[in-house]
Parts: sequence; C-alpha cells; structure tokens
Amino acid sequence: MQDDLFGDLPVPPEPPAAAPARRPAPSAEPTEAKAPAVRRSGTVQPAAWDDDLRALAARLPSRLRMGTSSWTYPGWKGLLWEGEHSEQTLSKNGLPVYAQHPLMRTVSIDRSFYRPLTVSQYERYASQVPHDFRFVVKAPSLVTDALVRGEDGRGRQANPAFLDAALATQEFVAPALEGLGAKVGALVFQLSPLPLAQLDRLPQVLERLRTMLLAQPPLAPTAPDGVLAVEVRDPEWLSPEFMPHFAAVLREAGATYCVGLHAKMPPLAEQLHLLRRLWPGPLVCRWNLNPVHGAYGYEDAEKLYAPYDRILHPAPEVHDVLARTIAGVTGAGQNAFVTVSNHAEGCAPLTLRTLAERVAPLQ
Repeated sequence: MQDDLFGDLPVPPEPPAAAPARRPAPSAEPTEAKAPAVRRSGTVQPAAWDDDLRALAARLPSRLRMGTSSWTYPGWKGLLWEGEHSEQTLSKNGLPVYAQHPLMRTVSIDRSFYRPLTVSQYERYASQVPHDFRFVVKAPSLVTDALVRGEDGRGRQANPAFLDAALATQEFVAPALEGLGAKVGALVFQLSPLPLAQLDRLPQVLERLRTMLLAQPPLAPTAPDGVLAVEVRDPEWLSPEFMPHFAAVLREAGATYCVGLHAKMPPLAEQLHLLRRLWPGPLVCRWNLNPVHGAYGYEDAEKLYAPYDRILHPAPEVHDVLARTIAGVTGAGQNAFVTVSNHAEGCAPLTLRTLAERVAPLQ
C-alpha cells in the first residue's frame, strides 16, 4: 500500500523497538491514563460505547491519533455523551468525556485561530486528557492571514503582522509548548487564501514563511511527538513549478505539510505528491469541508448538517485513500494526526468510525 501512495520513496528507518505495534485495548489502559477530570465535570457523562467500538480502537496503529475539530456539539448526544447539553456546558466540561472515547486520541483546537490562547488555558486543556492524548492547534489568524478582516470576513487591509516570526513565537508556539507540554501534537499554521497581489509574489511569501518557521523554538525537548505544520488554501502552493521550493523550505525548517481536505484545494491523492518530497515524516491531515459545497460553502454545510448527528454526504473515495495513507505512514514508524470536521460528511464522530473501519484491516 505504501508503494502505490508514495512511489519510489526511500525506505524509512525502522520504528523504535519500544513502540507498540497496536494501541492497547481501552480496557487494558491503567486507571491514571484515563481522564479523571470527568468526575470534576459533574454534568457531562460519557455515552455507553459498545464493545465493537472498543475492539475496533484496539486494532488501530498506536501511532495514529484521530479526532474531531472541537468537542462542543450538543448533537453528539449518544455518540460521545449522555443527555442534553448546551454548547457552553460542553465547551467547559466536555473535553474530559471526549478524551475517554475509544477513537478520540487528539482534537483540533480551532478557537486559537480567532484569538491567541494563554498558557493557563492550554494547561487546563492538558489537565483534562490522558497522558497519550495529543492536541492539534491552529495558529492565530493574527500571523497566518495576509489581510485584516472585518466581522463579515472580508479583507479590509494588509496585515502587517502576517508571518511575523516573533509574534508567532510569543502568541502561539511558546504558550502552546509551555501549557500543553508533551501533549503537543501538531501546531498548524493555516495560511488563509492570499490576495492576488500576494499570489503573484509567492516566492517572497515563501521566504517570509521560511524565516518564521526557522525562528521557532524546537519542539522535541518538550514535546517529542510535536511537529510544526503548514496548511494552505491556495492550490498555487502545490503547482509543479512551486511545490519543490515549498517542500524545500518545510524540510529545512523541520516542519511538515498539513493536508487540508477542503474544496479550495486539490483532492487528497494530488496533495500526496508534496508528502512524497517530505518523506519520511509524520502525516498531519485536517478533513475540513466536503467539496459538494464548493470553495465558499462553509455556511451552507453548517445549515444543512446541523445538529451534526448523521452522515449526509458520504465520501468513500476519501476514506479509501486516507486509510491507505495512514496505514503506510504509521506502518513505517511515523506518527499520524488526523482531525475531521462535521462539515466533511455531516457528523465527525461517525466519519471517524468509518475511517477506523477502513484502517483496521490494513494493519
């Protein structure tokens, strides 16, 4: 499976002998590895997950961490928790329950895109999850958007802090490292769509990105599984002419590419060409928006899919390619961080179960 996805890549080094071949069955985990903070949440209790789900989780590779974008959806009643809860309640008390779900070993913290989080906020998140849980965190738009936008999302003016190295460290990487510690998974710089003037000067933007990435503190001493990742929303980054330069910058900085499954970007199979140039290395993938809604269909998807309790637009072709990619990457001893939005198919927890069912037989 690895050959047909990654072509003639060099054989990666063998994984460390200490790494387990499979994730232990949830029932076999020591008590302290579970999320004791559930007892503090009081009002939110886990759903009665079936034995088949636990058995499925035990068959997945230990280096795979799957999860959703946030954990605040009342429509996940019966899938993650029992009873009716408001978004506010779930925002405050839902994470410890989420982290007990057999398949959920990561989550994407998206709120950090809109406003930088503090060390204490990151510490609170870290205190609510098991020791082997890892977070995917989005960098604030303060440093990843070339435009300053109004409340309607429209660009108003150029952003002077775009890709500012010092701000990226101060407002994102340093507090995330200090607060999450070893539970840092992928720190994602999602670059918003560039204005045409910036797209016409993409080499200069890339050089600025290079400077910013190289200025960040190393993650490994604090977070051995941590990786900086760059997600883009303009296909020009992946053009045959520009992709080699993009890959070279990522490799120089010890960063990776975040595969963004979004209507603005090429299909997964085409984005894997960039991963070939970065191999061997981890997989970071964010499944954001089903292409049936178009490049600007986020609000349409939100209206159609709410309350996010069922699959409305299944995407079996994405599951097939992504499952084989996960199996190839983890089978070669590399980590995989995969997060799914409700806007991918309609219900992120159900999408993840389907994906897990595709991955498990490939082990």
